[in-house]
Amino acid sequence: MAKKNESILDLLALFPWWISVALSGISYLILKYFIPSIEIQQKGPADMTYMLFKGLANAAPSLAPIIALFLLIPAPISVINSWRKRKLLDKQESIDTVRNLNWKEFEELVGEAYRRQGYTVYENTSAGPDGGIDLTLKKNGELILVQCKQWRNIKVGVEKVRELYGVQISQNANRSILMTSGFFTQEAKNFAANKPIDLIEGPQLLEFIKNVQRDRKAVPTVTKASVVCPECGSEMVLRTARKGANVGQQFWGCSRFPACRAIKNYEG
Repeated sequence: MAKKNESILDLLALFPWWISVALSGISYLILKYFIPSIEIQQKGPADMTYMLFKGLANAAPSLAPIIALFLLIPAPISVINSWRKRKLLDKQESIDTVRNLNWKEFEELVGEAYRRQGYTVYENTSAGPDGGIDLTLKKNGELILVQCKQWRNIKVGVEKVRELYGVQISQNANRSILMTSGFFTQEAKNFAANKPIDLIEGPQLLEFIKNVQRDRKAVPTVTKASVVCPECGSEMVLRTARKGANVGQQFWGCSRFPACRAIKNYEG
């Protein structure tokens, strides 16, 4: 999404360089040759439409090189940005180097990693360090929303996952990804279980980046929920009630069932 006062040059700088070049060439041809070749009939000596168009047609050839050059300005900026993002990804060596990035660099790093995997990546330039959808991914007809949390010392809580899920539903996205260089709380993992939300923690993100650096087809490993049994400490699994008053409802049951029959409510 564009900033409120963002100009066409700012927008073009976000796209690949060839888009500016193509737009520049098309505008030149239209102004230089197409508009002057159009003929319209004058309906009278006071026909303002005819007079305005005639003035535009006469001025268009002179404006063509000026506007074409103006639209070329974002091309080198786009090339520099693309080079900078590639270098940003290539120089990551550990989770510490990732965590030392600022929030904007972190978003660009994630976007570049997905871009190299063949996704079309749209960056949200209006988002701040802690709000909004940061990236929109498209590939094979799938729409994916990405939110990046550059949190080093605080675990990402369930409220952020809930917010992302709400935006995902409102935008009819196929799925969403919440990416952090840190970790998620257990409650956040529990909420994301069995929902089209991928939670990617620091170690999984680093593994993803390393595979991309090696030019491998990579999909980041998703952080799975791990609910601990309050009775025996074993891992709990998500089950669905097959009978009784709560038939069809999901709940957490101990993986050691029937040796341990502890259950916990599932808040999905």
